[in-house]
Amino acid sequence: MLIALIIAVVIILLLVITGVKVVPQAKAFVVERFGAYHATWDTGIHFRIPIVDRISKRVSMKEQVVDFAPQPVITKDNVTMQIDTVVFFQITDPKLYAYGVESPIMAIENLTATTLRNIIGELELDHTLTSRDTINAKIRSILDEATDPWGIKINRVELKNIKPPAEIQDAMEKQMKAERQRREAILRAEGEKASNILVAEGKKESQILEAEAEKQAAILKAEAEKQAAILKAEAEKEAILRVYEAQAESIRMINEANPEESYLLLKKLEAAAKMANGKATKIVVPSDLQGIVGMVNTIVEGK
Repeated sequence: MLIALIIAVVIILLLVITGVKVVPQAKAFVVERFGAYHATWDTGIHFRIPIVDRISKRVSMKEQVVDFAPQPVITKDNVTMQIDTVVFFQITDPKLYAYGVESPIMAIENLTATTLRNIIGELELDHTLTSRDTINAKIRSILDEATDPWGIKINRVELKNIKPPAEIQDAMEKQMKAERQRREAILRAEGEKASNILVAEGKKESQILEAEAEKQAAILKAEAEKQAAILKAEAEKEAILRVYEAQAESIRMINEANPEESYLLLKKLEAAAKMANGKATKIVVPSDLQGIVGMVNTIVEGK
C-alpha cells in the first residue's frame, strides 16, 4: 500500500509539473480541449490538464517579415518583368490565425502575387517604374482587407526589385546616359552663358565707373577753376580797396595837417604832369595854375 501511495504521489507530481506552462513575452498559445478550441493563453503562467488539454499552436505576436521570390508580371504595354515583394505583417488574433486558413504564409504569398499582377496589368512600363509608392499602398490595402479574417494585419508592402527584360534595361540605360549627357550639355551651356554675362557686366560696370570718374574729375576741375577765379577777383577787389583806402587816408592826413599853399600848388603841378603824360595834345589848366602854363606846355611839347 505504501509503495502504491508513493507511486500515486509521484504520478500526481509529474502531472502537476508537466501541466504548468509559462507563456513568454510576445507569444500566445492556442489551447484545445478534447480536440476543440478551448482558450488563448497570453504571457504568464497557465495550467494544462494533462491528456485533456493540448497546445495546438504557438503564435508569435511580433511583427514579421517575409521576402517572396520574384514573380513574373506583364504590364499594360505587354512588357514582362520580374518583381519580388517584401511583406511586413503582424498576427492580431491567434485563434483566427490558427483556424482561419491553412498555411497562412503561403496564402499571403499567393494573394500578393495575384494582386501584384492585377495592379501592374493596368500600368504601362514607365508608370510602373515611377509609381512604386502607389503600387505599395494599393497592395497593402488589398492584402490587409483579405487577411483580416485570418487574424493578420498587413503593416507594409514594398516592391524590392523591378527587373525589366535585358533589352529594355539596355535601352533604359542608353536613355539615362543620353539624358545625363543632355543635362551636362545644358549645364555647360548655362555655365558659359553665365560667364559671358558676368564678363559683360564687368565691362559695363568698368565703363560706368570710368565715365563717372571722368565726370567727377571734370566737375572738380571746373569747381577748382571757379574757386580760383573767385579768389583772384576777391584779391583784385581787396587790392583796389586797399589803394582807395590808402588814398583816402592820405587825403585825410593832408587835410588834418593843414598844408601850406605851396604844397598844394606842388600837388596840382604833379597832377598836371600826369595829365600831360597822356596821349591828348591839349589839356585844360585850372586858373590858379596859369602861372605855370609855360612849364606844362613845355612838358606837352616834349611828349
